Amino acid sequence: MNGIEEVITSTAATTNDMSFLSLFMQASFAVKFVIILLVGCSFWSWTIILAKFSFLRKVKIRADKFEEAFWNCGSIEMFFDNINSKGDDPIVSVFVSGMQEWRRTKSKIKTVIGSISLNERIARMMRVTVSREIEYLEQYVGFLATVGSTAPFVGLFGTVWGIMNCFESIKFDQNTSLVAVAPGIAEALFATALGLVVTIPAVVAYNKLSSEINRYQNRLEAFVDEFSAIIARQIEDIGV
Repeated sequence: MNGIEEVITSTAATTNDMSFLSLFMQASFAVKFVIILLVGCSFWSWTIILAKFSFLRKVKIRADKFEEAFWNCGSIEMFFDNINSKGDDPIVSVFVSGMQEWRRTKSKIKTVIGSISLNERIARMMRVTVSREIEYLEQYVGFLATVGSTAPFVGLFGTVWGIMNCFESIKFDQNTSLVAVAPGIAEALFATALGLVVTIPAVVAYNKLSSEINRYQNRLEAFVDEFSAIIARQIEDIGV
């Protein structure tokens, strides 16, 4: 009976040693550093992912409401006077930049060449605003690409280091039994698994965010072209 109890106790101890916390506590300093680094990257990645998707969802909803109100307004001048230009709505910022340039320079139209120059200048100002807003949307997204490309190798480094420590312990202890080497191997493989856990969401989110941002940029650029057409008609109505 005592022999059976010893086997059960040994098995339970081995099981406890295979827990994540136990593997982390038993790991070498280098492997601990790798695990902490990957956990930190994962936390920051998920913070960026949730924040960016939430913000993109808000700006798309606001863009839908803005475009509906814009195309149903009777006059863009009155619409501009009544619009709230404060906040973090990219499409409103683009519209405001175009209207401000239009009001600032429309009284200076003297010739057809001047009118063409004015329309181009308005479009250029709006595209500058588009670039600035897209740059803001893309802020921190590049971090996901960096994590997605480097995290597997960081995890692999932890694995290699852990395997080296495992072989070194075998050399000194002269014990090659599975019970002796299993914790070291599990510690090493845990670093690789953690690297993949960090990498996969970062890569998927980066591709999705890049696609959504590109689609939103195309929407803003289409609005710039439509607004330029409206301004061109208004220039013609002035009688230039």
